[in-house]
Amino acid sequence: MPMLVKTFGSAVYGIDATIITVEVNVTPGVNFFLVGLPDSAVKESQQRIESALVSNGCKMPGRKIVINMAPADIRKEGSAYDLTLATGILAASGQIPPERLDKFLIMGELSLDGGVQPIKGALPIAIKAKEEGFRGMILPVQNAREAAVVSAIDVYGVETIAEIIAFFRGERFPDRVFVDARKEFLSKSDGYEYDFCDVKGQDNVKRAMEIAAASSHHILMAGSPGAGKTMIAKRLPSVLPPFTLKEALETTKIHSVAGRLAGDGSLMTCRPFRSPHHTISDVALVGGGSFPQPGEISLAHNGVLFLDELPEFRRHVLEVMRQPLESRKITISRAKFSVEYPAGFMLVASMNPCPCGYYNHPEKECVCAPGMVQKYLAKISGPLMDRIDIHIEVVPVPFDQLARENVSESSSAVRERVSAARTIQEKRFRKISNVHNNAQMSSRQVKEFCRINSAGSSLLRNAMERLGLSARAYDRILKIARTIADLDASCEIQTEHLAEAIQYRSLDRETWRG
Repeated sequence: MPMLVKTFGSAVYGIDATIITVEVNVTPGVNFFLVGLPDSAVKESQQRIESALVSNGCKMPGRKIVINMAPADIRKEGSAYDLTLATGILAASGQIPPERLDKFLIMGELSLDGGVQPIKGALPIAIKAKEEGFRGMILPVQNAREAAVVSAIDVYGVETIAEIIAFFRGERFPDRVFVDARKEFLSKSDGYEYDFCDVKGQDNVKRAMEIAAASSHHILMAGSPGAGKTMIAKRLPSVLPPFTLKEALETTKIHSVAGRLAGDGSLMTCRPFRSPHHTISDVALVGGGSFPQPGEISLAHNGVLFLDELPEFRRHVLEVMRQPLESRKITISRAKFSVEYPAGFMLVASMNPCPCGYYNHPEKECVCAPGMVQKYLAKISGPLMDRIDIHIEVVPVPFDQLARENVSESSSAVRERVSAARTIQEKRFRKISNVHNNAQMSSRQVKEFCRINSAGSSLLRNAMERLGLSARAYDRILKIARTIADLDASCEIQTEHLAEAIQYRSLDRETWRG
């Protein structure tokens, strides 16, 4: 007797999911037809499904099988539909009852012995399943905690197809997976490996990091090898404000789509810190590829992207970051579709001041030929440098400071001041869309919120003339000064705030051009 059944899976585009309806029709005849724009991995599912069914006491129907994956104009990619297709074939051939299939979304890759392998994007799929009114999800046990972050939906993790067969036959039910997302989020929100108290000396650099963290200012550290640039950068996430639950979910979705979540983890509770090597390609940095995936700038969303040895990155790789630094998102376009990934990251970069590394060193002499410092800095384009708010020189710590036993200020103390400054900025920009902190202000908003008195104006004019600062540094200095004022809980930008802000444009100075 011909039988048509429907099962449900999901496709992920960008960081959002789309429901895929799998229609399976078994009729008299022979052959196997799979339509609906499947790619090679989906088409190869026939052999995996047949072997998995036989290995678990079932059989592949010896009849004509027609499977349609709707909507048919969306390309279906990857092996995650194996379980969806296999369940439909079992129901259409009468080996399991079809009555409850429309209540569950089923995803998973099959091994030849019937084992179920993990998939990517379980969290956005679970969010979509809840929106579409599904009662529950059946997916690999490795992805169950990730999907169970979404409340009001039953999540079952399975290890073999035999468990699904028993589930729909009513013989045995796998344990439902529960995750209290809010409780887990609060219990792990302070689990940072590194702390500022480990850093000896470098008070001026730590102060610059605090200012950068208070408003997500991009920052560039320039200094000789071994001065502590990487050590300080690794500790920056520990002074950023804790994740909100919304930010944690958004960041977890991106890492879920990229398949970067740990198997026992359900929700990211600490801000990401991404540090790609300087040999990275532009596609790996911003995302894309034949099957578009998030790049490092999206994996660093709501966290830190650290580019060590900035001039060693290929120039065209750095240039592709210019647009995402401004728009806080990246759009990957292809002939038939485009996907959009968030990219609201904080850029932290470090570099040596010259090829030998010892230009401006207090003790060692630079051995670079004349003009090499300028040539080395020119590897970083003006438009990219223009988007980096804070430049700070990192000088090696003297032995006396390294040998001291006193403990520096902890990250938690710095984080309290940073969080207070962020709260002030949230109130300031609550009526302005797409602006959440001082670093995101436009020129018009700088004029409105960064007014300075005549003494401050005179100081800024003198600084720009005497230090050879570029015109593009003007807005950046005012934004930084506004952030310093927020850290002091000051309504007005004072002269001392401006004076400190001027220090943080060191690479604009003519003395740095060799």
